[in-house]
Amino acid sequence: MDVTDSAVLYETIGKTALITLNRPHKRNAFEAAINQALPAALMTARDDPGVRSIVLTGAGGTFCSGFDLGSLEEGEDGTFAGRKLVLGFHEWFAGLVDLQKPVIAAVDGAAVGAGFSLALAADFMFVTPRVRLLPTFLSLGLVPDLSMLYVLPRLVGLAKAKELIFCARAVDAQQALALGLAQVVVAPEQLLDSALQFARQFDDAPPDALGLAKTLLNRSFETDRQAMTQFEACAQSLCGASRYHAEAVRRFLGKEGLPYPGAKLPQP
Repeated sequence: MDVTDSAVLYETIGKTALITLNRPHKRNAFEAAINQALPAALMTARDDPGVRSIVLTGAGGTFCSGFDLGSLEEGEDGTFAGRKLVLGFHEWFAGLVDLQKPVIAAVDGAAVGAGFSLALAADFMFVTPRVRLLPTFLSLGLVPDLSMLYVLPRLVGLAKAKELIFCARAVDAQQALALGLAQVVVAPEQLLDSALQFARQFDDAPPDALGLAKTLLNRSFETDRQAMTQFEACAQSLCGASRYHAEAVRRFLGKEGLPYPGAKLPQP
């Protein structure tokens, strides 16, 4: 299935949905067309049982330059306009974070402000040597949004998150790798192929078990150990009764090899 919108391109490649922000003349900034098309593309990927993974990228050598400041509507009450705007984004952004399929952000060039937050919402980040992750909010007199205040400290620690946000400086590819924000750095001409090849390894992964694992991991920091133990036990009971598990056990005992041997990141 191929679904194309002028602002966001959607294509299925095997069992992977490739979603491309396609406003290069706006550096793929969040403006009205992308704000409408991106949630629709994510829902299409979520609801298609044939899609096992998602690769999210941007056209024209830029991932996403954040919110299009020139698209603010005049005449709104400025006191509440920002709140309305951010909460409007979260109506679909939470669905991306909680999407029960692996999401790989293939990031080339700049990921600025909310564009950086968008990349952080993925499970994996593949970057090129020319990537720049820019938490520029304070430079504009703003606080980070699209869950950066929640996600970044959990990825890099509170002190490092304060450093990145307070200093509002660019994070380059090697720094992103060292901080654990990115998994691999690849050449620009290999970025998309590397992300798709990695995504393809999830074709035979157990979708329900993977989805449950992602859901529980996303809540692990704010859930106490006893509660997580109960969630774990219930999830394991469901997975243990599945046909996928039964077939995996049969193949294991029969020395036929597991149906999902695991995924490997590309070598740098």
